[in-house]
Amino acid sequence: MENLDFLCDDSENRRIDVFVAENTELTRSFVAKLIGDGLITVDGKTASKNTKLKRGNCVSVTIPDPVSDKAEPENIPLDIVYEDEWLLVVNKPKGMVVHPAAGNESGTLVNALLFHCGDSLSGIGGVLRPGIVHRIDKDTSGLLIVAKNDEAHHFLAQQIKEHSFTREYEAVVYGNVKNDKGTINAPIGRHPVKRKEMAVVGVGGRDATTHFKVLSRSNGFSYVRLKLETGRTHQIRVHMSYIGYPLAGDEVYGPRKCIKELGGQCLHARKIGFIHPKTKEYMEFTSELPNYFKTFLEENDLL
Repeated sequence: MENLDFLCDDSENRRIDVFVAENTELTRSFVAKLIGDGLITVDGKTASKNTKLKRGNCVSVTIPDPVSDKAEPENIPLDIVYEDEWLLVVNKPKGMVVHPAAGNESGTLVNALLFHCGDSLSGIGGVLRPGIVHRIDKDTSGLLIVAKNDEAHHFLAQQIKEHSFTREYEAVVYGNVKNDKGTINAPIGRHPVKRKEMAVVGVGGRDATTHFKVLSRSNGFSYVRLKLETGRTHQIRVHMSYIGYPLAGDEVYGPRKCIKELGGQCLHARKIGFIHPKTKEYMEFTSELPNYFKTFLEENDLL
């Protein structure tokens, strides 16, 4: 990963993408992607595509390490819940990365999908993310949908955009959540200082809404069900930490003393529901909690 810093000495209202492209060897399209990924800041605050610079602004650019320009098929077993000629619903295990990136070029869900599906995956996500309509974190288990062609990808992605795509999770969080149910509506963007993290931010964040319901409380933990309206990076983890109830096992957004035996956040994508791109019928799938999750619930009298 490379970090570049610049001081703007141009006139006011200088476009951020133009400024960065002219002061580096980066193309405007790549700069736009960096802005979209929250990797460009101005005076420590995440820049947006509409950011205009003034004389004296400090611009910081983080350039991720390059990865292979193409994912390779790998014979990795998949837990396929449903499959037809249009899409797949896959139950992803905890610890599996969804698509190749720096530090995780192989062993991902995409590598497994390429072996299973061959060329029958949508190309909208590019060669590193074929078929991937939405993602879940490496240490989050559960359901996600994969598109086999571009028509299916567009149709499913539109449902996510319109908030008509059902995504329901279950989690264990630290503390006794005060309210039995509620809604967290707080914008999420790249952390202004910790560039690999997300945070609730006042400027440059994207709208994010999470609904929660408490299923049980015991032993200093709460077992909660969460429903997403939006799908921002690390949304549930950031939102629950923001209201004072971080996820058990979360090494990034949780307390410094982490529950190591959980191997990451205790979060499971339990249910997804969507309208099928071909039949136009609503379909819904659920996934049982993985053993590590059930064991933790039992040990803490949360079931």
